Amino acid sequence: MALVPSTHHGHEITPISTVPPPLICSYNDRIRPLLDAVDKLRTLKKMPKNLSSVAEAMTAFMDLMGEVKESLKKIMIRGEYDEYPDDVQMHCTARLAEMLNGYSDGLQCKEDELSPSEFLMEEVRALEEAKGIGLPNFPPRSVFLTLLKRRVQGISSNPVNFVNDVWAYVENVLVWVLNKHCDNYPQLVSSTRRAACNLITRMKDESVKHVMEIVEMEKLVDYTCNPEYSSTWNRLMSCQQQFAEIMENEHKSSILAIEGFGRVDVAHLRKVKHVAQDALDMKMRMIAYWKIVLRRLVDWMALHLVYGIQNLVNKELVNEIVKELMSPYVGGFERMMEEPPSVAAKRERLNTSIKLLKESKEVTVLNSKLNALQALLMPDD
Repeated sequence: MALVPSTHHGHEITPISTVPPPLICSYNDRIRPLLDAVDKLRTLKKMPKNLSSVAEAMTAFMDLMGEVKESLKKIMIRGEYDEYPDDVQMHCTARLAEMLNGYSDGLQCKEDELSPSEFLMEEVRALEEAKGIGLPNFPPRSVFLTLLKRRVQGISSNPVNFVNDVWAYVENVLVWVLNKHCDNYPQLVSSTRRAACNLITRMKDESVKHVMEIVEMEKLVDYTCNPEYSSTWNRLMSCQQQFAEIMENEHKSSILAIEGFGRVDVAHLRKVKHVAQDALDMKMRMIAYWKIVLRRLVDWMALHLVYGIQNLVNKELVNEIVKELMSPYVGGFERMMEEPPSVAAKRERLNTSIKLLKESKEVTVLNSKLNALQALLMPDD
């Protein structure tokens, strides 16, 4: 046992156990009930107030929807993540940008891998099948449209898959936010979740429909006002003269340097040199135009995505939830007036605990402070 010097005359030793305890311990013991009461008052204040009329229920509902909309605007539109700083899945604008970049990369990677012996052969076959009785050197436009349709069909699943992935992600975020804000009104959770899922399904179906229409348009029409098409085609055709010389002179090296392809052996095209020049022209036009098609598919998707999400947050969500609440099988705003047993029991426990603390002898001296805190934290409405 540790010993301490006595304060009396002499050098007597006093056991440390007889030294009075620090004042801080006594103070903490006395203040702890008040701190517990403050915590319970704060918890009680966070709970939803008892709703006694439809007007109060409607007001509470609109306040709740305002909180939901503001939260969704922050994470889905403005890119503010203070509510979910560590949950990267809730950083929506960043995740959506990543998804869009992945979609763009996926379109670029869809190019067919052709062996050197197949260079221009697709165009040659299409030209051969489009032959007719008429003047030479007039390649029909239908050949270009046939090749274009084939290319567009090859990437047609990408936009649809992207739309499905985006709306699935948005649905997960939306349901998470609704569940969080409806925590004080568990009677609303199933209705709001059902409304959100129905809305997302409808918006996804509309997006898929629009995407398929855009894809069909790209199959049917070869048009652009972008001057980059002509400049790119002219640059790619800079090899035309050398290509013609290779076709006519079998003793000349058949290796041709072509932008985007590198050094290509075109000896196999000498057998079809009557359409080889048209095939080269068709190929270079397709390369120039295809860049614009892919860019158009990405740009359109970005615009559609941003517009759809803003429309969801600013308009459609609240309307869908109200429609769901007012349906005959849900019960309208009166449903909010029915406090769930779990919430009622929690409220009763907190009120009882606060009442017991106020009546306790240990906090009699602090009653005035407790009443003041209660008035501050729980003001009369």
